[in-house]
Amino acid sequence: MKKRTLALLLAGLLVLSLAFTGCGAPEPDAPPADEAEPVDVDPDAFLIGITQNNVGIDSYQTTYDRAFREAVESRADVEGIILDAAGDVMRQINQVEDLMAQGVDVIIIWPVDGTAIVPAVEKAQAEGFPVVITNSPIDESGYEFIVGFSGPDNIIQGRYAAEMMIDALDGEGKVVEIMGLPGYVTAHQRSDGFHEVITDATGIEVLETQPGDWNREKSQQVMENFLLKYDEIDGVYAADDNMAVGAINAIKEAGRMDAIKVTSACMFGDGYDAMLRGELHGSVEQSPIVDATNALEMALAVARGEEVDFWYYFETPKVIVEEVENFEKPVF
Repeated sequence: MKKRTLALLLAGLLVLSLAFTGCGAPEPDAPPADEAEPVDVDPDAFLIGITQNNVGIDSYQTTYDRAFREAVESRADVEGIILDAAGDVMRQINQVEDLMAQGVDVIIIWPVDGTAIVPAVEKAQAEGFPVVITNSPIDESGYEFIVGFSGPDNIIQGRYAAEMMIDALDGEGKVVEIMGLPGYVTAHQRSDGFHEVITDATGIEVLETQPGDWNREKSQQVMENFLLKYDEIDGVYAADDNMAVGAINAIKEAGRMDAIKVTSACMFGDGYDAMLRGELHGSVEQSPIVDATNALEMALAVARGEEVDFWYYFETPKVIVEEVENFEKPVF
């Protein structure tokens, strides 16, 4: 908090576009903010700044954003500046600069690109701003410049999806993979975790991996191409339920639902319903609400000068089709 008075005076010279002081979310159609307006904050409260990845791209990020705002609003000891990079890494780098100008106590980053953001993180650390990475890790070259990571263990999630696939196929079959967005660390970690386990199942062959970019429509197209290319497909691993549902739509249109098992690594509401129908064999529970509140709690602990674990994971249990009713349907 010691930097705030001077920083806010300097920030008043900026041309800025969004402030958040615990008063609610912007309108859904509002354009993403590049920078934040100077805010009048309680000098006894911690000022936490966050630049998010791409709030409008899917319901997980929308729910995370809402949960983070509600968590800030519910606390007397914190004020928040909440920004959205809208999937643009240069916008995110500029937002990190702006948060430093605002004199925040801690910067939280949901990285658009885990490698491209490293120089901005290094600069923040050099200027005395602690950085917490949320949801998706940055490249290892940036680890020395951050205080830690808050989010799911994506390697474990990929392993869980592989274990469920092996069980679904009784250890025998041909599998295709639809991974997330290339260059996004979460996508690569979930893929790496899957392959770590699936390669030990000598009766299972991974035919091909293609990106679905976290997008349902693209994943449906990828699956359609797989079905045309391969006469025999026994299983599909998709890195989240949004992409899994896209794959399932293609499989149903081809009339091959009974012959193909699908597993995923992050459960969405539509995936939950697909499991109830027996179309999705297994997924992994990951709450965006817990994801958001976990990041805020880590940032506040850092702001208070407390020691924190570098890897601040939250639990993400696997969910098989036979046990899905024991879990609550995701709200996203």
